[in-house]
Amino acid sequence: MQKNYLSAVLFAVLASASLTLSAAEAGKTAPLKTESVQMAEVAKVNLNSADAATLQRELSGIGEVKAKAIVAYRDTNGDFASVDELLEVKGIGESILEKNRDKLSIN
Repeated sequence: MQKNYLSAVLFAVLASASLTLSAAEAGKTAPLKTESVQMAEVAKVNLNSADAATLQRELSGIGEVKAKAIVAYRDTNGDFASVDELLEVKGIGESILEKNRDKLSIN
């Protein structure tokens, strides 16, 4: 009986150790997933193709009215030649442009 008890305890200890190691290894891969999510957030918004909803969602300080104004400007004047041309849109100033400069592209 004592032999069965020792076998059961030894099995429990080994099973616990195995589960602990598996959990630790799974925890090591979690930061990689976080890093890939952060990299996805760096994707740029194309001023020449983004719709108003995308502009509103992705850019800081751009609400529905300003997003529609950007699209209307593009429809009237053609594609943006540079990110700085965004300053020509009514309601877009230097501070909004600088907050979003790294998020914007024209390609």
